[in-house]
Amino acid sequence: MEQNLAAAAFAGLIDLASEKNGGKAISVSDEFFAEKENLLKEGRGIFIPGKFTDNGKWMDGWESRRKREPGFDWCVIKLGVDGVIKGVDIDTNHFLGNHPPYASVEATNIDVSSKDFKTEDMKWTVILPKSPLNPGSQNLFSISNDKSWNCVKLNIYPDGGVARFRVYGNIYVAENIKKNTLVDLAALLNGGKVLVCNDMFFGSKDNLISPGRSSNMGDGWETKRKRIQGYDWVILKLAHRGEIKKINVDTNYFKGNFPDACSIEGLNNNEISDDAVTDPKLNWKVLLPKSKLKGHFENMFEKEIKDIGVVSHVRLNIYPDGGVSRLRLFGSIA
Repeated sequence: MEQNLAAAAFAGLIDLASEKNGGKAISVSDEFFAEKENLLKEGRGIFIPGKFTDNGKWMDGWESRRKREPGFDWCVIKLGVDGVIKGVDIDTNHFLGNHPPYASVEATNIDVSSKDFKTEDMKWTVILPKSPLNPGSQNLFSISNDKSWNCVKLNIYPDGGVARFRVYGNIYVAENIKKNTLVDLAALLNGGKVLVCNDMFFGSKDNLISPGRSSNMGDGWETKRKRIQGYDWVILKLAHRGEIKKINVDTNYFKGNFPDACSIEGLNNNEISDDAVTDPKLNWKVLLPKSKLKGHFENMFEKEIKDIGVVSHVRLNIYPDGGVSRLRLFGSIA
């Protein structure tokens, strides 16, 4: 249950700092016991009794040494994608006698073209004031700031360990993409969003538009085995309205559980709310007719695509069930 606290509290938001989404810990005051990179990894961290390093107990998180002088420890994180931050999760899972009693979060925008990040020269804005933390817990905080950021700084007082750090928000959708070029209109990093699906028993729907190819079978959208008539489906909102010219339905790692076939429908309605996309009265048009799929394969479609004009949303239908790792919808922006 604890693992779902942040997902429930920040439903519909993206973890802007996740390593999977391109986030990177770039600077730290101290990482004597455990490395800063662990903060952005998947999951909540694990605990292995009896596992030690030369410096002490092995911990799955970021942990600084015991501070014997005034001050506090900090870690600077470059977000994987620019966005408006709506909440953070400072997870102290497995840190019980060594968690920080307090933490704060600051944000800034850095020149991404520069490789020299001098923390002392950065101008920071406090987005979370110094706040108390509980040990072994997901510490959730809402953020009230409407500015887009690309870098954050986690401060812990005075020292200690944090297992994971999540930065939830909405991606800043760039408007400067050339309209005569093909781009992945559904990509997470471009501002695409997976809204709803009928089932995701084995794998989250949100994985469909993650960067890169999947790393394993768990890094995709997978439904349970269907024992009744019907099919499974998922609806996405595109980052930009556009005309789709090329489709990649990637079943990477799905070998004995890929769908037999798929179809894709499109809808052009930029005014519709995210909650209304399942309305049966909506006029979905067939973009890709029902087509056979191969397992563990990038299934590319181009000639099969129907010309239905500009779309703002798509619905991927899979027959009858199974797993798809990534969905790429390449098109030109309207």
